[in-house]
Amino acid sequence: MADPNDTPLSASQRSRIRRLGAPKEPAPGDEAGELNIIPYLDIVMNIIVFVVSTLSVVFMSTIDTVAPTLPEQGKGRSTQDMTTKALNLTALITSEGVSLKTSDGNLATGCNSFGQGITVPKLDGKYDANELTRCASELKKKNERAATETQVTITANPDVDYQYVVDAMDALRQDKEGKSLFTDVAFGVAR
Repeated sequence: MADPNDTPLSASQRSRIRRLGAPKEPAPGDEAGELNIIPYLDIVMNIIVFVVSTLSVVFMSTIDTVAPTLPEQGKGRSTQDMTTKALNLTALITSEGVSLKTSDGNLATGCNSFGQGITVPKLDGKYDANELTRCASELKKKNERAATETQVTITANPDVDYQYVVDAMDALRQDKEGKSLFTDVAFGVAR
C-alpha cells in the first residue's frame, strides 16, 4: 500500500534516476581488464587428478619372469642340459584348482602318479597354495629331471583372480624351508 504522505516523483526526477541507474559502457582501456581463469583452473585440476590417480599404479612391486625360448632362438636362463628331455612343467590355474602338467603327462590328484583330474583341487572353495608347494616339492624329489629344472610356465583362465596367480608363483618358487623349487617363472597362454 502506498503511504498517503509520499509525494509522487516528477518526470525529470524519474528520468534522472533512470539515467544514473543505467549500466555504463566501459572505457576503451577497461574492456580487457579482467581475465577469467576459471576454465584454466578446471583444466589444471583435471590434469592433477589424472596424474595422481596414475601414480598409484607406478609404485607396484614386480616379479622377474623370463619368456621360454626355443632352441633356435638361443640359450634361455634354464640350467638343464640340452641332451636330456626337458620336464616342461606347466601349472594351469582353473576355477576348480591347479593342474600340473609335465612332458610325461598330467599329474593326478595328490601328486602321486600321472593321470587325469585337477592336481591340486580347491579346498573349501579356496585355492590351496600349501598343497601346491608340497606337490612341487614332491615332484622335485621323485623326478631326477626335476631336480635340476628351474623353469615353470604358469597359465591361468580369465576367471581366476590375479592375487592367486601371484600366490601360485610364490608357492612354486620355494618351499616352506626356503629351498628353491622352480624359480624361473614364465607366463603362458591357454590354447
